[in-house]
Order: sequence, then structure tokens, then C-alpha cells
Amino acid sequence: MWTIYHKEINSFLNSLIAYVVIGVFLTGIGLLTWVFESNVLDYGFASLETLFTLGPYMFMFLIPAITMKAFAEEKKTGTIELLFTRPFSDWQVIMGKYFASFTLVFFAIVPTLVYYYSVYQLGNPVGNLDTPGIIGSYIGLLLLGGVFAAIGILASSLTNNQIVAFIEAVTLSYLFYGGLESIAALNVWGDFSLAIQKLGIIYHYNSLSKGLLDSRDIVYFLSVIAIVLLLTNLKLNSRKW
Repeated sequence: MWTIYHKEINSFLNSLIAYVVIGVFLTGIGLLTWVFESNVLDYGFASLETLFTLGPYMFMFLIPAITMKAFAEEKKTGTIELLFTRPFSDWQVIMGKYFASFTLVFFAIVPTLVYYYSVYQLGNPVGNLDTPGIIGSYIGLLLLGGVFAAIGILASSLTNNQIVAFIEAVTLSYLFYGGLESIAALNVWGDFSLAIQKLGIIYHYNSLSKGLLDSRDIVYFLSVIAIVLLLTNLKLNSRKW
């Protein structure tokens, strides 16, 4: 697995993808947090709500840009056949590519800790902000990035066209994140609306953002990642490129 992981990391670092994605994320979030309308300075109180509210929507587009080539490019160039003739199991290949993608997500989030320090210092008095809520939000954002990365890997395994993989990943990420929330809001489900809402990511993401590290929310994210990667494995096992 680690051989695949290092190969993918080197591939990212030798191209512009990693730098562009991380740069766009940090620039976009920085402008939204500190410059554009409703920024931190205009709020009048110490908060990183903008980061954790708009971050998922930026990830929804940027993470598929990272993962779209994972298997699609291998299929298009024909190197996927060579990859599976080597002494790697399907799971080792999948997890190597997945962890490489998640590593980039992690390194995109880490620099935003500067925003936390800045808001911490701007508080009146200094440190007057909801630190437990921010910690929970960071954990939620990391787990959300993990889910989107898994969805991106699955989408890439379904096609040999990177653009198609990107569109599929964005669509699936939106449906899992906010789609079920919108469906649950329809006034037709009655007592089942809450159950439908709980199937969506945003319900559990918002729960973590409150600083309440409920094991059920963490298990939910890990379960979604595991199921999506399992579907990827089933697709690769079919060997129908």
C-alpha cells in the first residue's frame, strides 16, 4: 500500500494539481473569511463560522479535482492492467490512492490554523471564542474531506474520462452532503423526515461543529468512507474497465 501511496504523492507533487488545489482553497477561504462581505472583522465577534460553513462547498469541487485521475487516467493509458499484475491486492491499490488524496486534504486544512490563532488574538478578551466548537468543526471538516476523497476515488473507478469522474464526484458529494437534507425538508415524510436527515452528512457535520464529539457521528463518517471504498473494490474486482 505504501508503495502506491508514495507513487501517488510523488505524482501530485510533480504536477500542478496539489499546488493549485491547496492554493485555491486557502485563497478562497482566506478571502471569504477576512475580506468579502460578512467577514470575521465585520461580524464584531470572534468566530470561524465562514471557514466551516463554506469550506465543505469548496471541498466539494476541489477534492474531485484531486481524485479524478486516480483510476480514470490509469484506465485511459492502459497502465491499470500493469498495476494489477504487480504483487498488490486491490485493497492496497485503493487505500494507497485514497490516503494519498486524503493527505493533500489534510495539508490544505492545516494552514487554516493560522486563522484560528488570529481570531484567538482578536477576541475581547484575548481567547474569547468557542474553542471546543472549533476543534469539533476541524474534526468534522477532516472527516468530511475523507468522505469526499472516497467518493472521488469511487467516481474515478467508474470511468476512463477524468472530466466525467470529476462531474460524478461533485454530484455524489453534493447529494450526500446537502441533497438528503433538502429531501428531508419536503413536507411529505412526516415522522420519517428526521431519519432521512440523519442519512445525510450535513446533519452529523453540524453536530460535530457544536463541539460535541459524539461517537455516533464519527462512526457515521467512518462507515460512509468504508462503504464507498468497498463499492470501489467491488467495481475493480469486476475487472470490466
